[in-house]
Amino acid sequence: MELTPPLLQLATQALDRVLDFKRPADSELSAFFRDHKKLGPRERAFVAEAVFGVLRRYRYLSVVVPAANPRTLIVAWLIKARGMSGATLEQFAKPELVQHIRDARTDDLPLAVAAELPEWVIEKLQPVMSDADILVLGRALQLPAPMDVRVNAYKADRDTVLARLREEGLAVEPTPYSPWGIRFKEHPAINRHPLFLDGSLEVQDDGSQLLALLLGARRGEMVCDFCAGAGGKTLAIGAMMASSGRLYAFDVAEKRLAKLKPRLARSGLSNVMPQPIASENDTRVKRLAGKLDRVLVDAPCSGLGTLRRNPDLKFRQSPESVAALAQKQASILRAAAKLLKPGGRLVYATCSLLPEENEAIVEALLAEGGFTLLPVNELLAQNKIDLDTGAMLRLSPAVHGTDGFFAAVLVKLALAPIQ
Repeated sequence: MELTPPLLQLATQALDRVLDFKRPADSELSAFFRDHKKLGPRERAFVAEAVFGVLRRYRYLSVVVPAANPRTLIVAWLIKARGMSGATLEQFAKPELVQHIRDARTDDLPLAVAAELPEWVIEKLQPVMSDADILVLGRALQLPAPMDVRVNAYKADRDTVLARLREEGLAVEPTPYSPWGIRFKEHPAINRHPLFLDGSLEVQDDGSQLLALLLGARRGEMVCDFCAGAGGKTLAIGAMMASSGRLYAFDVAEKRLAKLKPRLARSGLSNVMPQPIASENDTRVKRLAGKLDRVLVDAPCSGLGTLRRNPDLKFRQSPESVAALAQKQASILRAAAKLLKPGGRLVYATCSLLPEENEAIVEALLAEGGFTLLPVNELLAQNKIDLDTGAMLRLSPAVHGTDGFFAAVLVKLALAPIQ
């Protein structure tokens, strides 16, 4: 749409609210739109694109402007990312500012700026990645994520849904890995589509869908999604179980868990039991010790693998917050491990890229005894999925086109130590 001074001012105001990095950018943007209810969909789309566009390239744009304030950052984004001409921008910015941005040298940027990652993240990645690979990863994280959905296997099958969507003129294709996934080439308002409203579709990243497959829940089993959140993975697990057995959905955040209820109603599943808990040591958790067949721990983490969707996260995390998260992850994993029967399966997962939140947590549990590692590449091969990242799952937007995900599959030994 045509850029106007009032529209640029609105985008500037929205970005100004986000740049203190005290709350998630999407929450701040939602609050901004509630304060500006008269904005039309095209105006909202531009404001959101500008805000997230600047956040994705914030470090780079801060280098090319003489003073990094919300307005100059948006002007720099319009020039550098949107390719807007100087002539078009004459009514919005002084010619000397436009020229400064155009002339700024960006051919020898520090790795952290070129990759759009904080220095501390670079330092944590360097022991396991080359600088060249970190740069490739960082550039992939600067791109917007595609829109993936999961077909609810309890209600529909992927081929039928694909055919219907194509008949409606939508550009869709199967996701590369998940047997239930569909990827849209654009971003339609899927939340108003009949297949979404009747529970046949749920928005979920291709990589995230694989966690349910790795858990491998079966009909009639007792299963737990230990950190269920809003329940996207819970619903995928429930569909695998064909709505039989019992599926506990635990979370410490009642507000997040409340979002599962309408999704659950749409899904048609009747085997899911959402239960808010006070902590991983809640008595409702302890009552299930030694009774469950499978447990998924999609642990709270830094979220750095989701920077395509949440670019502000890298500015809201720190080495200290990651260290605190790692402690919490280890505690949650130990508590979840106690729920399993001998021979039961435990999947530990994060959407982090950092080894201290991923491999280190799993290796610490394995070192305590009582569990063995089930190679993820073997499980995927058994399910005819052409994906091999080794014994543990490590998904990267640079390599796989998914969010950054980590997962490990553990099996409780029959003669596990008394816990």
